[in-house]
Amino acid sequence: MKRIVLFLATNIAVLLLLSVVISVLGLDRWLTAEGIDYQQLLAFSAVLGFGGAFISLLISKTIAKWSTGAQLIDGSEGTTQYWLVQTVQKLAERAGIGMPEVAVYEGPPNAFATGAFKNSALVAVSSGLVESMSREEVEAVLGHEISHVANGDMVTLTLIQGVLNTFVVFLSRVIGFIVDRAIFRTERGIGPGFYITMIVSQILLGVLASIIVAWFSRRREFRADAGSAGLLGSPRPMIAALARLGGLEPGALPQSFKSSGISSRPGMMALFSTHPPVEERIAALQNRG
Repeated sequence: MKRIVLFLATNIAVLLLLSVVISVLGLDRWLTAEGIDYQQLLAFSAVLGFGGAFISLLISKTIAKWSTGAQLIDGSEGTTQYWLVQTVQKLAERAGIGMPEVAVYEGPPNAFATGAFKNSALVAVSSGLVESMSREEVEAVLGHEISHVANGDMVTLTLIQGVLNTFVVFLSRVIGFIVDRAIFRTERGIGPGFYITMIVSQILLGVLASIIVAWFSRRREFRADAGSAGLLGSPRPMIAALARLGGLEPGALPQSFKSSGISSRPGMMALFSTHPPVEERIAALQNRG
């Protein structure tokens, strides 16, 4: 219930903020004079922006299982699976959340957590991760993913994505309308200039939005690392797991789940990376003590 209230409150806050900005800049009078109902456009942008993000969150577990081929386990499959399920249950109890679904999928070292609700999430690890790490290191990675769930990171990221989507949809259409009037001299209705400018603006603004989302995602990784250290009582296992991951090639995740897994990019592409460099994460844990 708390998350639904947060979602609705954020939605309303975005609409109010955009309305205030438009009024301060005098765009409301100009848009109205030009025949554009900016309030309807705001509502349309919010529904489209938040609706898409929220629907993606609601179906995230289903999409994750389908896109990675993850198979749910209950511990009866073997000793390793039993240990994984028992470890997740222990960590979930420590974190104060409901028992997540546990899954394993074939692939190089990686792991992720997803789900719309804190008490019915999904935690998945790859076969490569289980095979290449010690149990203490795997437990640290599981603690990291459980911390994501306990911190509500999936919902928070969805809210941020929804806010940015709303701005992108709204601003791209306003920019398209202005350019269509000022440059293409369309006097009635909307002309091809609107659609061309709107599409280009939406792409460019979408890129900027992706950078902001990636920045937030990197921040939450530090929190999840610290959460793992707290659940295990020491940062040492997570440091060891990160050090081992630093020498391994993280398994590729489907595009829609890049922010949930292990990844980092060099150079300018670091702006779009959802995870900080392993060295920075280890340094943060060491400074934490």
